[in-house]
Amino acid sequence: MAPESPLFDGEFLKKLEYLHVISKRAFSGQFKAERRARTRGTGLEFADHRAYSPGDDFRHVDWKAYQRLNKLLLRLFEEEQDLPIFVFLDSSRSMFEGTPPRFHYAQKIAAALCYIGLAHLDRVSLFAYSDHLRKELAPQRGKGQIFKIFKFLSELRPEGKTDTKEALTKFCASRSSHGVAVVISDFMDPQGFTAGLNVLRHSHHEIYVLHVTGQANIPQEIRGELKLVDSETEVTLDLEIKQSLISAYQSELENLCNDIASYCRKYRIGYVHTDTTVPFEEAILQVFRHGGFLR
Repeated sequence: MAPESPLFDGEFLKKLEYLHVISKRAFSGQFKAERRARTRGTGLEFADHRAYSPGDDFRHVDWKAYQRLNKLLLRLFEEEQDLPIFVFLDSSRSMFEGTPPRFHYAQKIAAALCYIGLAHLDRVSLFAYSDHLRKELAPQRGKGQIFKIFKFLSELRPEGKTDTKEALTKFCASRSSHGVAVVISDFMDPQGFTAGLNVLRHSHHEIYVLHVTGQANIPQEIRGELKLVDSETEVTLDLEIKQSLISAYQSELENLCNDIASYCRKYRIGYVHTDTTVPFEEAILQVFRHGGFLR
């Protein structure tokens, strides 16, 4: 079965397999099929005791403790469970701006992270969002499911404004389980970037942020008096584009990147900032170097 988009051709698949090989080398001995959460249960590693209650399994009674204390105590163990990966892809209208569009670049990053997770037998779910959760691909496992990922991504079209908080609040409200939450976005959100990330953080997800921007340099031909139209709100502004205004824009973009990076450092969230001039595989290698996606 062949990929259904020019973005996901045979050369792209070769790059994904290369990244998979690199991920195995980088994290050799650290995968446990592949990401685990620990809960109190009936595993192999002793964790604690609790008092026996009628109906409990006598096989878990600590008889040595009973001889010493004359109390029935149950032995509790650490139980390993899969921790799923949730990939959230911003598909609002702003992501389709730029040359090339930021969204096409973000699609490749999303596909690569999903492939690596699938190859390591994680359960991977993929979500497209704007001001709501637009579309969801149910959990997948195994490399062979990558073509479902390609199809899902290829069918996405620009839609709506950005409201990360609204979208992620709906996601968290509908699920009690937590996992690894990867957010891929330009973070051009009128509500600010912290509101949405706080929703995931307060729901005890492990968070990884991939911040995708376009080229910071404004082409020379974009000068003079122009009418600018916001791609999401369609608000128009008549502006004279001159160097001082371009410098102010570049400064604001740099401030946004710095603010997101500072927030992520504060809360120990994995953060990679990349722009569309950087090969997507280099962005994935940055993810490996930072750690936090697979470990």
